[in-house]
Order: sequence, then structure tokens, then C-alpha cells
Amino acid sequence: MKKLLLLALAAGGALVAKKKMDEGKHEQALWAEATDTVEKA
Repeated sequence: MKKLLLLALAAGGALVAKKKMDEGKHEQALWAEATDTVEKA
């Protein structure tokens, strides 16, 4: 029973970590777009 609980806890932690990483990538993409250099025509 302890192993199952530990496995569930590890899976939950992995999901939280992945969500944080995805949010960070999205934020980075927004900043890259906002600060993109503008080429003169």
C-alpha cells in the first residue's frame, strides 16, 4: 500500500513539474515575440 501511495505521489509531482515547465515555455515564447527585433523595410 505504501508503494502505491508513493507512486501516486511521484506521478502527481511529475504532472505539476511538467505543467510548470509548459507555463515557463509559453511565457518565454510570449516574451520572445514581444521583444522580437523589427527589421527595417
